[in-house]
Parts: sequence; structure tokens; C-alpha cells
Amino acid sequence: MHFFILLLCLQQFCWGLKAVDSSSTTFEYDIMDANHTILNAETITMPGCPKKCGNLTVPYPFGIKSEGLSCSKDSLFDITCNNSTNPPKAFINTGNLEVLDISNSELRISNLLSYKCYDTFGKRTERQSVYFGLGKNPYLFSKANVLTVVGCDDFARIYNSPEGYLPKGCTTTCQNISEVTENECSGGGCCQVSINIKRYYKLFLSSYYNHANVSSFSRCGYAFFGERSRFTFKGLSDLKNPDFFNTTTASVPIVLDWAIGKNSCTEAYQDSNSYACKDPNSYCINGTQSVGYRCNCKDGYEGNPYFSAGCKDINECERQTDDCQHDCNNTQGGYDCSCRSGYYSTDSDSKICIAKTSKSQPIKYILGMGFGCLSIIIAMNWLYCIMRRKKNTQLREKFFHQNGGLLLRQQSATEGGAIESTKHFTYEELKKATNNYSSDRILGQGGYGIVYKGILPDQRVVAIKKSRVMDQNQVGQFINEVRILTQVIHRNVVKLLGCCLECEVPLLVYEFVPNGTLFHHVHNIDGVGSWLSLENRLRIAAESSGALAYLHSAVSIPIIHRDVKLANILLDNNNVAKISDFGASRLIPMDQTEVTTLVQGTLGYLDPEYFHTGQLTEKSDVYSFGVVLAELLTGRQPICMANPQEERNLATYFVTSLKENRLLQIIEPRLVKEGTFDQLQKAAQLVKRCLNLNGDERPTMKEVTMEIESLRKYTKHPWANEHGNEDTTSLIGHTKIQHSDLYEIQLSSYHNVVQDSEQYSSGTISLLHPPTSPR
Repeated sequence: MHFFILLLCLQQFCWGLKAVDSSSTTFEYDIMDANHTILNAETITMPGCPKKCGNLTVPYPFGIKSEGLSCSKDSLFDITCNNSTNPPKAFINTGNLEVLDISNSELRISNLLSYKCYDTFGKRTERQSVYFGLGKNPYLFSKANVLTVVGCDDFARIYNSPEGYLPKGCTTTCQNISEVTENECSGGGCCQVSINIKRYYKLFLSSYYNHANVSSFSRCGYAFFGERSRFTFKGLSDLKNPDFFNTTTASVPIVLDWAIGKNSCTEAYQDSNSYACKDPNSYCINGTQSVGYRCNCKDGYEGNPYFSAGCKDINECERQTDDCQHDCNNTQGGYDCSCRSGYYSTDSDSKICIAKTSKSQPIKYILGMGFGCLSIIIAMNWLYCIMRRKKNTQLREKFFHQNGGLLLRQQSATEGGAIESTKHFTYEELKKATNNYSSDRILGQGGYGIVYKGILPDQRVVAIKKSRVMDQNQVGQFINEVRILTQVIHRNVVKLLGCCLECEVPLLVYEFVPNGTLFHHVHNIDGVGSWLSLENRLRIAAESSGALAYLHSAVSIPIIHRDVKLANILLDNNNVAKISDFGASRLIPMDQTEVTTLVQGTLGYLDPEYFHTGQLTEKSDVYSFGVVLAELLTGRQPICMANPQEERNLATYFVTSLKENRLLQIIEPRLVKEGTFDQLQKAAQLVKRCLNLNGDERPTMKEVTMEIESLRKYTKHPWANEHGNEDTTSLIGHTKIQHSDLYEIQLSSYHNVVQDSEQYSSGTISLLHPPTSPR
């Protein structure tokens, strides 16, 4: 009985609290509400100016261009009304962008799609590329827009004239109808990606195979930049829809942010003559992209804040008749509640009216109700904490099983403690070590996850890798990799110390290597790296190749790294090399020499034969290491789009220069002075063998290590002393561009991926630039 009385007290008391809270929040309008109040104002436009163009209402500071009238704040806000159509259409001051909607922060304009269509033989029948330019202020592309590509064999990229090709693009692939996913834009027939664009863009669309393999259900590819919330992918019906261009153009607008001027509210307020927020009951809001400002009426007012008397008081008593318990009195910018005769209100809540009886009785009632409710709240909070703790424990057990924790325990028991070194860290332990995964603890990030610096309770510094996703079909292989990598003990391989499986995605804990990546030292990124002599470069190369040879042949199950590059070779305080980042690695059973996988790797390092066939062997690592050696000798990056066409791909340029006896022109000038000609020539020949397009003709990593060790033993007679002081410093160009991260390509028909491996090696075919591109 007492319990139900307490519940009733809680209901009454909390109802009172709700009434108190509503008095302060009921009439606080958010920005979305403010977008529409301006259209309900008494004065929307300048005197004598037209209010509408067709179905579009045009509020000041915008104005419909009219002869002899000044209807807008300035020419940038002019709206041109074309009365030759039915209904009339409105355009912004550029003259060719149709306005569909104007609010107090956004403006929507009509869209235009880029498309290409092909016949069943792969011959292009129709095409259109898109260029959009907004000109000067006050317009910027909103972040509500995304790049969308629809098709089954297409790749789109955006070109921004001041910035060059943006680093983001979007690709769609689907070999058959079953791969098309309705209501999703994740690559199967549709993809979407957010891109930060200010005022200009060119949109180009390319096809990998001209839709020849998918022409039965996808003859055209489309790309457009527009409002994300207005497009829903309808799967196969969109791919087959012959009127897709027109329906999408009409239904998916481009959203523009607009603002007044370039100054912030504080800066604009200094100039009272040009300050646009004229009404004293208005306030200023900085632009959505930190450019310019806009005006809004204060709470309790509505209308057009750009006029001196544009914000009018809202009569809350007419709109909220049930808010006050008795009488409501409207005031400027607000309202008051009052009680009728025979009632009174408390100082804390003027909306509740209490009958004038014995004043001590209500006070006792309120105190009793308050203490009862407080007791119930404390009890409920205590129960909630217990239930939440139990739920978290169950969730961590679920993740532990889901991520293969039981499998790891079983393998540990089966092998009689052989993998006791696979320490299992708790989630709380790693969360505390990384300061709750703070952004200032991030060491690096890529396609597979983010690496944080962590400090364990015993003050050991470690590197903690947090994966982005976990494929449940690969749990067994993941646990096997953890087991194998834990047993990899090599001074030149970053050691895996343990893992955490009780969170949604696994966490891997590695030893911490403090001196950064070899990429930063060789290319001197941001001035971080120090000069590495030829002797040190050969030593690091020998250590790295030896570690790879160990992974290929000395562990129980061979490991192919699959992403060998300078950025994955770390240096400790003594500049000793350590191979890292096994996110893309694959284990190869002893009875197999190759395995078919998704093509993964980094542009410029990727083995052309592997890219062509999808067959992964240890010779794929050899090719990537050949590119690493070429970087060490030349100081050039594997892919540099700023170089001339023939120099963009380092592997091709190096081999070509060696054939044409131009070796000394591409070697780093300081290395030419440090080494002998014979030593450099033999190093270059080793690079050439590693970069052979036929994997069978490449050396093994053991052979590479032996040759590098032999190169280190050469007597040092500087080439500059033997052949004169030849000035080669002008022959090397340094362009610091970080390579893109790992890309994945599904190979359903490997022999069709690259039609000419020579094209790949020359740099004309790459993962970032499809074979065809519009001019």
C-alpha cells in the first residue's frame, strides 16, 4: 500500500517539475522553426516589390529583380523571375540555377546529372558531364549534399578548379543482379560519399568495361551531387529506369548555405550602417560554414529580422491556451500566468494555482511528496546501475564469443600453453591506457583501423590498433593470425603483445616503436626525418628484407605481408627497422604456393601480376620491396601526379632509366657521392629483378637479403671522386604527397581486370584513375 502511495507522490511531484520546466522551454524556437517564421511575417519584401515568382515566396534580403526597384539587400541576393514559363521559374543571380526553395539558412536549386550510356557491345551512345559554379558570395555548397553514383560498372570523381582532383571518389560494381542492394548505397549498384566543396565543381563519370558485362540490366551510369535525404536507391528498378535522369533531376535538389557578407557577427556589428540585423528584437547567427552571418528574431518574436520593425511579438496566450492553469497575460517577448480569486501561486511556479486553505497543510504535503519521490528516485537509480553493469558484462561476453575468444582458449589448451604469450587485455584496461581513445593519442590511421599510443599500468608504452570492422566469416582466420603473429619473434618485426576481444571490434596490442616511419625519414615529411646515409639505407633494407624472408619461410605457416611500403617500416631509437601493419596479411598453408584473394595494396607498390590474376604469392612482397629499394635509392615517391607523364610511376621510370643508362640521373645526389658506381649499379640491377613483371623471374626474399648484405661490404670510393664533381642535385625532384590507403577490388573474373599489364606498369592504369575518363 505504501509503495503505491509513493508512486502516486512521484507522479504528482514529477508532474509539477514538468510544469516548471515547460515554462522555460515551451517558447524557445530552434533554428528550423526560425526558417519558416520569416515566411509568415507581415512584411516579407521591400515596399512595392513582388512577393512571389510562380509558387516560390522570395523573402528579403532576397528580392525579385524589378526594373526601377531595389528589392534585395544587394545584387548578390537578386532573384530573376522568368515569366515565359508556366508557372514562372526563379533563378539566382548567376542566371542559370533554378531556385526551388528559400529558407532562413538554406536555398535549394535544381540539379543536373552526369551520365554515360552504352549499347550491348560497350559502345558509348550518350554522355553528359557536369560543371557547377556558384560565383561569389553569398552561396556555399551545404554539407547536406553528397556525391552519389548509380550503375554497375562506374567510377565518378570531382574536380575543383582551385584545388585539383579531390581525394575522394565513388565507385559501383556488380557482376550480377543479386549483388544489387536496394535502399543501400555501399557499392552494389549505388554508392554515396560526403565531399567538402565550396563553390565550384566538375563531375566526371567513367566506366571500367563500358557496361559490356552488365548491359542486360544496367545500360547507363549516373553521377550527381545533391541532398542526401532526398534520394533513396530503388535497386534494380533504378538501374533499368529509362527516365532515371529526369525523375532524379526533379526530385533531388542541391542545397546551398547562404549568409550575408564575409564577416562574423562580432565583426559585422562594428559597422552599424551595413549591419543587416535591423530589428532591436533580432539577434545574429554566424554562418554555417564560418563564412558571413544571418539574422533571427528573438524568442517570443517572429517575422523578418532584416527590417527595422520586422520582428513582431507572438501572442503565446492564443497559441498555448492550456499552458497556464488559470489566466494567461501576454507580454512583449513572453507571457505571464495569474491565478483567479481564491487561489495563489508559489514563487517557484507561477503556472500552478493552489486553493487558499491552511498554508501549513500544502507545505507538509509538498515536503512529504518530495522526500517520498527522492527515496524512489534513489532506489530506481541503484537498480538501474546494477542492471546496466549486468548488461555490460553480458555484452562483453557476447563480443568475446563473437570475436573468437573461445576458439583462442581452445587452441591455447590444445597446444599445451604454447601460446601463453597471447595476453588478453580487458577493455577497461586499454580504454584507460589510451585516455578513453583520446585524439591526441592517435599515432596513425588507415583503411584497416586507427593506432593509438597507450601507457599500461606497469608504465610500458604500447601501440593499440583499433580495427574499423570485423568480418564474422573470418573469425577463425583472425584468431589463427593472432596465434601465429604472437609466436613471430624477430628483432625486425613489430611484436604482437596481445589482444582484447570483449569489445565490438578486436583490439590488437603491439610493442611501441618511437622513431616514426621510414617514409617520413626518406621523404623528410614536415621536416621530421633526418638524412639517412647510403650505409644506413642498405642496413635498413637488409633488416627489412630479412624480416620478410623470415615471415615467408621460417614461421610455421608462411605469412605474406601484402602491403610492404616505407610507411609500414618503423624505426626505433637506434634506427633499427621493424616491419609493421599486418592488417592486409594472409597466411599461406604449407601445401599451397599461392592463394586467390581480393586485390589489396597501396598504389605504386602493388604487384601488377597479382593485380592482373588475383593470385597472391610471396613474390608479390618481392615486387613491393623492389619499389621500396627504388625509393631508398632515388628519394622519389612511388606515385607522383605532379611529375611528367613518363616519371609518375617510379617503378616504370626506374626500369626505363636503367635500360637507357640514365641511372645516375635518378639516384639521390648525396647517395651518388657516398657509394661506388659498381655498388649502385648492382643495387639498381637488384631493383630491376624485383620489379620484373613475371613473378617467377623475381628473386626470393632470402636472395634479396643476401645481395643487399653483399652490397654493404663494398669498399667506399665515392663516385664523385672517381668521375669528377658532377653536379646532380638538379636531377632530383621532391614532391611530398602521402599515398592513398588500401583499396579493395572484387575480382570475379581475374583475366579481365587489366587488359595489358604493361599499361599498369607504365602508370596509365591505377586504382585511383579508371581506364577511361571524360575530357
